[in-house]
Amino acid sequence: MEQNRPAGTNNNPDLWYIDNYILLKDYYDRTISRIAARCVRKGNIAIEDYPFFGYILDVLEEISETGEYILQHKELYPYVERKIAGGMNGLKRTLTEYQNELKSNSTPDMIKEDAREVEKMKKALGEVDKSVDPTVGAGMGMEQLMEKLMQENDIKPNFPDEEGQK
Repeated sequence: MEQNRPAGTNNNPDLWYIDNYILLKDYYDRTISRIAARCVRKGNIAIEDYPFFGYILDVLEEISETGEYILQHKELYPYVERKIAGGMNGLKRTLTEYQNELKSNSTPDMIKEDAREVEKMKKALGEVDKSVDPTVGAGMGMEQLMEKLMQENDIKPNFPDEEGQK
């Protein structure tokens, strides 16, 4: 049995994504304004230092996911042209802005979840040469560490013989 729909509504359930994108975008903009005012009242703290900043990132992530869904479904493009200011160009522009905002404010834990981001970070940072890692000797006793450093630098100990000191 078909659901009762108000007159003038479309039978395409994917239109929900367009409406949801518009609502999320508006909600995000209003939330940022509200939180910015709260940050001023809390001593002019940065928004990133706001205790619930993670929620803002969660909303940005949902906007990004919804926008990506719309971009992947070309049958929604005519509706985007009618419902979103600027049409597809406007959607792409604002979606890119929100995605950049999300990436620039993501925590290391969020980035760790995305394997592609970890690979990008490894490429950007380059391979770490473990042979010259100064922490390799961590946990050794002072005598062991000194011996190791002397061996690595080809230095002979210059200590008097214990028998000769008697």
